[in-house]
Amino acid sequence: MTFSNRIKVINPSSTMALTAKANEMRNNGEDIIVLTVGEPDFDTPSYIKDAALSALKSGQTKYTSVDGTSEIKSAIQQKFSNDNNLSYEIDEIIVSNGCKQSIFNFLQVLIDDGDEVILPTPFWVSYIDMIKYAGGKPVFLDTSYDNNLNIVSEDLDKIITSKTKLLLINSPNNPSGKCYSPESLKSICDVIENKKNIFFASDDIYEHIRWSEDPFQNILNVCPTLQDRTVIFNGVSKAFSMTGWRIGYAAGPNEIINQMKKLQSQSTSCPSAISQAAATVALNNKSNDIQLMTKEYKKRHDYVVSELNNIEGVECKDTDGTFYIFPSFKELVKNNSKFNNDKDLALFLLETAKVAVVPGSAFGFEGHLRISIAVDMQSLKEAMIRIKKSLQD
Repeated sequence: MTFSNRIKVINPSSTMALTAKANEMRNNGEDIIVLTVGEPDFDTPSYIKDAALSALKSGQTKYTSVDGTSEIKSAIQQKFSNDNNLSYEIDEIIVSNGCKQSIFNFLQVLIDDGDEVILPTPFWVSYIDMIKYAGGKPVFLDTSYDNNLNIVSEDLDKIITSKTKLLLINSPNNPSGKCYSPESLKSICDVIENKKNIFFASDDIYEHIRWSEDPFQNILNVCPTLQDRTVIFNGVSKAFSMTGWRIGYAAGPNEIINQMKKLQSQSTSCPSAISQAAATVALNNKSNDIQLMTKEYKKRHDYVVSELNNIEGVECKDTDGTFYIFPSFKELVKNNSKFNNDKDLALFLLETAKVAVVPGSAFGFEGHLRISIAVDMQSLKEAMIRIKKSLQD
């Protein structure tokens, strides 16, 4: 069977593939601890589920406007104003089936054949394939674990060419948990502010899962002059533990949002009406659930970081947020004949320790592993015992 050339340029998600393999082993009776999934293990807060039931009972089961109901767009508008001190008109906001679709739509309408998109490493696995599917070329801005994954402005300036169309960052970052400081964002702004042909995309989906008491800031808080060429992405999946509800959103220049709306009208039409009603209540009535979940993530973070640093050949820095740990296993790999790289190591741990993790090379960062802490503490303790035993035998 012959398939289109455009589908041939992309690969299945690495995290999804590894999770599927781990689940297959589970189904075959093996005791596998899965630390690959980027999904909160907490239930959706009850007041949000109650809102969905109310919407269902009141008949909110029909198509909505392509770009979302007026209620949810107003809630998003207020969210940006209250949380980020950013102002958007209603027609500068679009709601999609998850933040992932918002980003996909954006890349499809902005990127053309040969356009270059700069991605700081490490990066979320799906960015590359989304860019390639749009006809673009990913260009990697290398960062260093020794330098705490900070973006060096001189390095950014060097890789900009006449074909550079977009700089895309994710902060706090999946897989590393890195949150770019205002100073780092300002240095980025200094490089691209006068390059009027370069757009900026900020994936803020982990905004609320942070340890710092300082207010979250994205590029527009630091460099408001970029607003006419910046799109901000967010959603309810991570902060409100609503991954399966599939509600994400984007805000940016009206011209870009309108093109995204046109594309969405010919693909998924609109997000789920019931999910939109629930997400509206989530955004308008924030409870202390976010703080409670984040406090638990931090407790798990501290434990796993400490345990990993007790393994010879492993270096694990504290993260700024998210529910991922991204330790370096470079020294261990170099000094161990059982595996040649992080992919071999991940497979080794799956087969011997029965713990599923994701190799850092999937995120453009060889020699690391992404370990999800979005599981209960008991499972994490057992996983650390197994990993240590497997590597020390």
